[in-house]
Amino acid sequence: MAIQPLHDRIILEAAAKEERSAGGIILPDAAQEKPQRGTVLAVGPGKRLDSGQLAPVDVKPGDTVMYGKYGGTEVKVDGKDYIILRAEDVLAVLEG
Repeated sequence: MAIQPLHDRIILEAAAKEERSAGGIILPDAAQEKPQRGTVLAVGPGKRLDSGQLAPVDVKPGDTVMYGKYGGTEVKVDGKDYIILRAEDVLAVLEG
């Protein structure tokens, strides 16, 4: 990967936007909500504590996570869209 996160940051690939409603109606781009989950692509080494120790990040590459609606920063690298967010902005890890 051409981008490596620092400290306690995580790089995600956001899930695709829902193009249909639960009832099967096709939604226009303006009505589609920003996804709140994504797949972890890379993880930084962790946050440096006041004691000098490194606190590792709780997620690993390949995990599917949920994050806050307005969490993270969207970036584009080599034509692909990614989200960079802090480990504390991850709300949950989805299993299965």
